[in-house]
Amino acid sequence: MDSEIPDGHDLPTTPETLLALLATLGIPHETVQHEAVFTVEQSSRVNAQHEALRQGVHIKNLFLRNKREEMWLVVAEAHRPIDLKQLGERIGLGRASFGSAERLMKYLGVRPGSVTPFALVNDTAHAVRLAVDRAILEAPRAWAHPLVNTMTVGLSGADLGRFFAHTGHAPTVLTLD
Repeated sequence: MDSEIPDGHDLPTTPETLLALLATLGIPHETVQHEAVFTVEQSSRVNAQHEALRQGVHIKNLFLRNKREEMWLVVAEAHRPIDLKQLGERIGLGRASFGSAERLMKYLGVRPGSVTPFALVNDTAHAVRLAVDRAILEAPRAWAHPLVNTMTVGLSGADLGRFFAHTGHAPTVLTLD
């Protein structure tokens, strides 16, 4: 996968910088380090090995684009099935496809396998639109990668909403039942 990343691109924000930002914003969080995970299935196995990760809602992220070159980040519960056609119609995206590794790096500054709502900190141009499952924002504890897939950060859904506000990304809130 790394061969798909354009040469000369480093992560614009590091996990350490992100965690420091959360602290500066007064957002309580906890971090668990673990082996690299690339899929929801792999994450589920890792989550079972760590007591803290057994509590709360885990997030999956879809980085999408359409023919008009609009970029979207969709944040949902990890095990929730998502119909891309139906989702595209609901949020006004139209026919959606997954964004390439190059687009992912260009717009969110992360590599495949590390897509996360925290990557919006790198979208200072506000080129990526955000859609979030209401269940995430209402969760007492939500878990997401902090720009890399070797750690997972837990915080409340309300605090994740505060993070979105800080980055200037107002989410389209979805009820994905």
